[in-house]
This record gives sequence, structure tokens and C-alpha cells, in this order.
Amino acid sequence: MLTVLSLGVVVFPGLFVICNKALNSHFRNWNDAEVVQLSGRVVSTVHAILATISGVIIVTSCAGNVMTDRHRLATDFVWFGAPYMAYDIYVIYVNQYYKEKAKGIAIYNERYFSRIKRLLLKDILIVIHHVALLTIFMPVVLFFRRGLGDFFIGCFFTTELSTPFLNLGKTLIQLGLEDSKLHKINGLMVLLSFFTCRILLFPFMYWVYGCSYNIPILSVPYHIPLHCNIGNICLLAPQVYWFSLLCRKACRLYSRQNKPQRATSKDSLKSS
Repeated sequence: MLTVLSLGVVVFPGLFVICNKALNSHFRNWNDAEVVQLSGRVVSTVHAILATISGVIIVTSCAGNVMTDRHRLATDFVWFGAPYMAYDIYVIYVNQYYKEKAKGIAIYNERYFSRIKRLLLKDILIVIHHVALLTIFMPVVLFFRRGLGDFFIGCFFTTELSTPFLNLGKTLIQLGLEDSKLHKINGLMVLLSFFTCRILLFPFMYWVYGCSYNIPILSVPYHIPLHCNIGNICLLAPQVYWFSLLCRKACRLYSRQNKPQRATSKDSLKSS
């Protein structure tokens, strides 16, 4: 337990520092904000890949009995990933700090704790998400579920599948490749993976539970504890909100890219 936790404490901040140094030496014309952003995305992608792989292993290993089958990764990866959540809150603060510094906003005379509060509030949903994982999800998984439901813990780990695509999309924009074919294909993968692993995942878990106990999916909420339903709703709600933002962004991108084509077709009609 302490070994796995210590490994997480070393791996994620250590990888962030290594990425910072490598990017600073390779992209000498980038400012601190750009370096921190890309370094954070690299570490986030590594964490997401490890979480997804762990989730798939757990789900496939515990499919026999979704409530009682066990796999040690269901607890080990929680210990390993907990430092990442704390580290990522720090990166959110540092990222916002360097963004304001790059824009020339005076922040040096501001009180330290006031600055932390203000900068973290700019990504308040993500901060709340990470804090909730540390203070609610982690204790429940490790201490209060009585060794039940490793299958569903694995399902929650697979929600990170969309993260590498999200990070790749932001990186392509940062590199000026937002009009490339790769960015368009990646945008479709973002929507598909996010919808599948962060929204459809919840009815899937209810369906699997119903199949295991011969219960119709619509009756499952009445057969499981109330706090499980409330917890799922609290986890699903921000995912639906974030997915709506992704859809709006995709629509804006599609309309923006089609405008030149429409203008070109109109010009050709006029000339003819």
C-alpha cells in the first residue's frame, strides 16, 4: 500500500519535471505557460492510459460475478492514482499563474492564498471533481465498500479513455494544426470516446447488474442502495455538461471550416 502510494508520489511530479526540462530545451521560443500546458497534458495522458488499461484488466477479470469477484488493481491503482489528483490541482494553479503572467497581468502584489483561490476558481469544476475523488471516491473504494464491486471500479477507471484524445486535440491547436485532418479525426474520437466511456458507461453498469441478477434495467435503481444512485448521478452530471461543451465546440469548428468553402463556391457561381 505505502509502496504503491509512494510510487505515485514520485512518478507523476517527476514526469512533469522531466517534461518541463525537455520542452524548455527543445522549444526555446515557448513561454512558461505553453511549456507547463504541454507537460501537464503528457502526464495526464500517461495517467489516463494506465487507468484505462487497469480498468480493462479489472473488468475482464471480474466479469463472472460483478459484485464479489476481486482484482488487486481495483485498490492498488487508487493508491497509485491518488497523488495524481493532488498533483493535478497544483498544475491547474501553476497553469493559470503562468497564463496571467504571459498576458502581463500584475499578480505579484496579490496575497498568496487569495491568488490560489482566484486561480483555482477558473477551473472550479475540475478542481471539485479532483477533490471529490480524493475525499469521497477514494475512501469509499478503499475502506467502505467491504470488498464488493471491483468490476464497477474497473468501469470507472475506463472513463479516462477519452483523456488522451482531449489532450491530443489541445496539443494540435497549440502547435497550430487545428485545420489538419488529424485534428478533425481526433475530434470525432473525442466525442465518440467521451460519450461511450463517460455517459453510456452508466446505463451499461446498470444493465450488467440487472443481467447478473435477472432484473430489468429500469428496476435496478430500486434494487441498489440509494447512495449508489446518488453517487452515479453526481458523477454523471458533470460528464453530460462537459460533453455538451465538446459538442458546441465541434459545431463551431465545423461551421468555421465550412465558411471558406461556402465563400469559394459563391465566388465561383458569380464568376460563371
